[in-house]
Amino acid sequence: MHPDRTSTTRFPVPVDAALRAAGWQPGRWDIKQAEIWADALREHTSPAGHRHTVFPAAVEAWAEFGGLHITPTGPGRQVAPAHLHLDPLHGLHMARTLADLGRALDTDVCPLGTETETEALLAIDTEGRAYALDHTGDWYLGPNIDHALAALVAGMEPVRLTAG
Repeated sequence: MHPDRTSTTRFPVPVDAALRAAGWQPGRWDIKQAEIWADALREHTSPAGHRHTVFPAAVEAWAEFGGLHITPTGPGRQVAPAHLHLDPLHGLHMARTLADLGRALDTDVCPLGTETETEALLAIDTEGRAYALDHTGDWYLGPNIDHALAALVAGMEPVRLTAG
């Protein structure tokens, strides 16, 4: 970050407040925990033989935001704000679903966590784009995790990728 930009926040104020209340702060980086998650995902094979692909964008997102339980502080703008648990092991048994989405998008997709109230699975691709998968379909949350977290916590309606 540029030194004279320290007075601005990276996230909209209510989102920044929710992240900080969850234990996030600028510079948070738990690479040890991120590697534990990476190993657990790499080692898991579904009964049908599906495996997770782990890549840097996912590991970086886990290192900065992994383990957080984020509770929104205000009403949503368009939809209910999401309560999040950023733990990729919520997607451990979703290797096939994530692989299918990755094939559809021509990329690899890895789990990020879950929306705890809807049980939607949050995911990230190799370029850092974020998605949510639930019983109603697959949703695009934004071009990076910052955008996705801001949209989820602020209750912004995501863009549908597929019909459920």
